[in-house]
Amino acid sequence: MTLRVRRSVSLCLLALLLSSCGKDDAPKQGGPGGRGGGGPVPVVVETVREQPWTDALRALGTVHAREAVTVTAKVSETVQQVHFESGQQVARGAPLVTLSGQQQQAALASAEAALKEAEQLYQRQDQLAKQQLIARASLDAQRATRDAARAQVAQIRANLSDRVIRAPFAGVLGIRQVSPGALVTPGTAVATLDDIARVYVDFPVPETELGDVGPGQALTGHVSTYGERSFDGTVSAVSARLDAVSRAATVRGDFPNPDGALKPGMLVEVTLARGTRQALVVPEIAVQQIGSETFVWRVKGDATVEKVPVVVGGRVPGKVMLKDGVAAGDRIVTEGVGKVQAGAKVAEGANASAPAAAK
Repeated sequence: MTLRVRRSVSLCLLALLLSSCGKDDAPKQGGPGGRGGGGPVPVVVETVREQPWTDALRALGTVHAREAVTVTAKVSETVQQVHFESGQQVARGAPLVTLSGQQQQAALASAEAALKEAEQLYQRQDQLAKQQLIARASLDAQRATRDAARAQVAQIRANLSDRVIRAPFAGVLGIRQVSPGALVTPGTAVATLDDIARVYVDFPVPETELGDVGPGQALTGHVSTYGERSFDGTVSAVSARLDAVSRAATVRGDFPNPDGALKPGMLVEVTLARGTRQALVVPEIAVQQIGSETFVWRVKGDATVEKVPVVVGGRVPGKVMLKDGVAAGDRIVTEGVGKVQAGAKVAEGANASAPAAAK
């Protein structure tokens, strides 16, 4: 074989090889997963139906004392004596601070002496009037003088009582704000006083959940400070007004607090157990959320799927309660949701997530 012939044969073989490689690498159309005619997607479908549903409403609340006040002075005077320490438990009416009142004491002594004299003179004139030795008008004038003296004594005693600052109710005092010798004026804070034998916890409840909340319902509170410890209480009131911005009402819980563990201002996670009711419940895996959109895939009569926006009303592990978007009897995809798209045909299987059997 000549050299020219050998070259011709080699060129022919190379052309055949390139031609066969191009055919193997060309994209295949019409396969099972291609766009030209893909088969139905295997999924698991479940019919939506009403089921007994029990869940709990959770919210964050703030602790408030049952009674709370900032104790202040009523008059301008110098502090003579302080009768309490910071954080002390006091009874109702207990003296907290005594202010200097020497001027009022002197005025009281003078007024009491004048009252005593007026009383004695009135008694003498009353005897004379009974004997018709003086005019009745003189007795009436002396009675008025006596009554004025009584009023003067009462007024001075009231001024003196303002110089002893007392606890308006039983509770725990806060940090002491005054010391002996300090000059106080009306409105000067002496200390805070809180009744925390029982406390209130106020928490917001959305408008859509208010139908399940009412006085007397049981509450459970948890505070991060105390770990797993729980506090039991009850709903005492529901606000008659809703916040115009948040569309939520304030619910007040009443919690016994005998050891004072719950302090005003604490953040409490409140759990309100609601009764069992019938609701549309679906597996949690069937509900998808992308951004602000929450939806399920509903299977239509022609075995195609459509995206349906839904409103979630509550969650428990593995289950979701839907308030809107689907109805009893609808068929939705519960497994294989990640493989479908709007308009795709589906084929119902036993378990879409199970691996295919080996052939």
